This record gives sequence, C-alpha cells and structure tokens, in this order.
Amino acid sequence: MPIPLQYDFMQNAYAAGTIIAIASAVVGFFVVLRGLSFAAHALSHIGFAGATGAILLGIDPLLGLLAFTLLSGLTMGLLGERLRGRDVAIGVVLAFALGLGALFLSLYTRYATQAYSILFGTILGVSRDDVIVSLALGIVLLVAVAALFRPLVFASLDPEVAAARGVPVELISVVFLMIVAVAVAEAVQVVGVLLVFTLLVAPAATASSLTRSPSGAIGLSVLLALLETWAGITLAYYSRFPVSFYISALGFAFYLLARLAGPRLSARRSQPVDRPVPRS
Repeated sequence: MPIPLQYDFMQNAYAAGTIIAIASAVVGFFVVLRGLSFAAHALSHIGFAGATGAILLGIDPLLGLLAFTLLSGLTMGLLGERLRGRDVAIGVVLAFALGLGALFLSLYTRYATQAYSILFGTILGVSRDDVIVSLALGIVLLVAVAALFRPLVFASLDPEVAAARGVPVELISVVFLMIVAVAVAEAVQVVGVLLVFTLLVAPAATASSLTRSPSGAIGLSVLLALLETWAGITLAYYSRFPVSFYISALGFAFYLLARLAGPRLSARRSQPVDRPVPRS
C-alpha cells in the first residue's frame, strides 16, 4: 500500500490535525483547570444546531458553527463563576440545541451526509482551504491564550484572591469561553461534535493527572494530542474504521493509564529521600 503522505488529502489531514491538536490541547488545559468540561461539551452541541442551520441556508457550516458557539460562549462567560454547578441548565440548553439541529435536518433530508460529517468529523476530507482556515483559527487561539496566560492561571486557581488583587475575573471568564467556542468549532473538523471531548479534554485531563506544573501539563497535553491525532489518521488510512474512533480510543487508553500511574507517581514523590549519615 502506498505511503499516506503521497496523497494530497492525507497531507491536508495531517496538517489540519496537527494545528487543531495543538490548539485544542492548550485550550483544553484551562477547560480542565476551570472545571468547564461540560460547558465545552454543551458548546459543541449548540454548534451542531448552528452548522445545520447554515446548511439549510446554503452557507458554509463552519460559519454557522462559529456563530452559535461564539454567542453561546459569550452568554456562558457572562455568567462567570455562576456557570459552575449549573449542569442542569446547561444540559437543558444543549438538549434543545440538538433538537433544533434535528429539526433543520428534517427540513432538508438530502444533507444527511453533511450532518454525519458534523457529528463525527471528516479530517480525511479537508481541503487546502480548510487547512488555511484551521491555521488562522489556531494562531488566533494560541495568541489569545498566551496574552491571557498569567491572569488566566491566577483566576482559574483562586478567583476570589485574583479579584481582590485587581484581576478582571469576569472579563477573563467571558474572553476564555469565547476562546473555547472557537476551539470547539475548530476541533469539530477532526472528531465531530459528539466526540469533541476527545481532543479538547482527554489529553489535558491525562496530562493534569501526571503533573501539577501548568507549563508541564500544557506541554504533555500537546504531545498526547499530537500522538493521538497522528496515530488516528494513520490507522484510519490502513483500516476501514473512522479517525474519530481511533483518536477517542487512544485518548481513553492514555487517560486510564495515567489514572492508574498517577497515585504511584505521587507516592514516590512524597517518600522521604534517604540521605547518607556522615561518619564521625
């Protein structure tokens, strides 16, 4: 069988997958740190309604996806710290969004193939233009996170103290949720709205269970996301199973291994170091 990189569609897949994996892993670290995993999941479902609505109107699904996720991210961000613990309200909203998406699809059933792509991702079908769009979005995400890094870490770890120190906690919450919205819209190309957790949460959760250093966790999260994405694309090329299955399976396997190894690593770090007794 020919080498995958001989084909243009595989080159596009690896390029887009690399960009999206890096951006998702960096943003995902703060999603896990701030306890917003369910909110990020809700944004992906809300984006599904936006994408299907865009298909209904005959425009690019990514535009509808971005519009709905950005608006929802802004709304969630305005809730600030009150967003935490409101799983019931978020669950009701995302259920309505899925129902809205189903309504849009029922109006034009010939778009079932595009709906499947939105739900499960189509990384092997991205074009060169899609890669350029992913690169632009990825750069925007990374620059935004870099600009907010120190206050975002502070506000995530101790929002009350951060607010007392003059950090604009509410503004950071709004901006970050909009960053998450863009990251969700970008990750949908790889794993779809149903499996957006795979790239946005799984690598970051795995890395956070192995190290407490923010920079170390982000670096490890990026490494895991790249490994899962590259391996998923390669395995899908040599088999008949979808990319999203392999990426989600690898993400789950790495997380499970990290959860098993994490307590042992913590126990080793906490053990006192035996020092040699000086001779008299």
